[in-house]
Amino acid sequence: MGRTKHRKKIVIIGGGTGLSTLLRGLKKLPLDITAIVTVADDGGSSGRLRDDYDIPPPGDIRNVLAALSEVEPLVEEMFQFRFTNSSELEGHSLGNLMITALTSITGDFAHAITEMSRVLNIHGKVLPAANQLVTLHAQFEDKTIVTGESKIPDYGKKIEKVFITPDDVKPLPEAINLIRQADIIAIGPGSLYTSILPNLLVEDIRKAVIRSKAKKVYICNLMTQAGETNNYTAYDHVEALIDHVGENFIDSLLISNEEIPENVQYLYKQEKASPVKIDIEKLETLDIEIVKKDISIVYNGAVRHDAIKVAKWLYEYAGQKGFKQ
Repeated sequence: MGRTKHRKKIVIIGGGTGLSTLLRGLKKLPLDITAIVTVADDGGSSGRLRDDYDIPPPGDIRNVLAALSEVEPLVEEMFQFRFTNSSELEGHSLGNLMITALTSITGDFAHAITEMSRVLNIHGKVLPAANQLVTLHAQFEDKTIVTGESKIPDYGKKIEKVFITPDDVKPLPEAINLIRQADIIAIGPGSLYTSILPNLLVEDIRKAVIRSKAKKVYICNLMTQAGETNNYTAYDHVEALIDHVGENFIDSLLISNEEIPENVQYLYKQEKASPVKIDIEKLETLDIEIVKKDISIVYNGAVRHDAIKVAKWLYEYAGQKGFKQ
């Protein structure tokens, strides 16, 4: 977990499977990695533990820890093991229970993550966006407000904005310092309104990202998400980020230039999802470098970013001239 002077420092901001997938690629490269992870989840095992123990939800943190771990595969499999045959443990993963137990023992969620990081021998640093409970709300175009991250996609209307309570929640000072020191800040991929934006709604994180001299890259989603980004183009994703942050803070936009197979598109259509359209003309109105790469793969019928290809591009991008030494 040591950090060396000659390595480029990358901060990844997000949550969900997109974040953990990318981190599995990044940890293979000589980079100092920091993952800042959303704590707005309120569904499933995480939501139950959040309510029962009054702690931030551990699920996204658990997946990131597993992605960055350098332990035997069996240990990681055990950490990710989900109970199924018990009415009380149904749906809980062992890792969520371990993080909850460590939080109770240490009295501090962030400290519990640090201790769990040692146990799993993780490659990098994992920090929650906030060290307390945060609730996500969405205001829709009809001005209806829905409370709770897990409930937002169910409403079925266009999201106008999301916001968090308490609105004065403070991030860890270490997170702010690492954002300031970063060479690259990578945002995404992941659910735009429920995984990415909750991090940037933490005021001091938002300000630190804007002020950081790091190159800021948004890794655009490959597919839209039902109930969240229906029919969104690449420009719509970027516009939502800029609107919530308050200014155009993005230096580069990484998008896939590969066509998604028709049979895979058909499967997604059943879930009311479709490929994110790349509306280049509108994107070119923004002062953002547009980078097109072959970065998508299809795995078990699902479209995913190729973690190795994206990680290698970020690593090469970090080596370009103009970065602070």
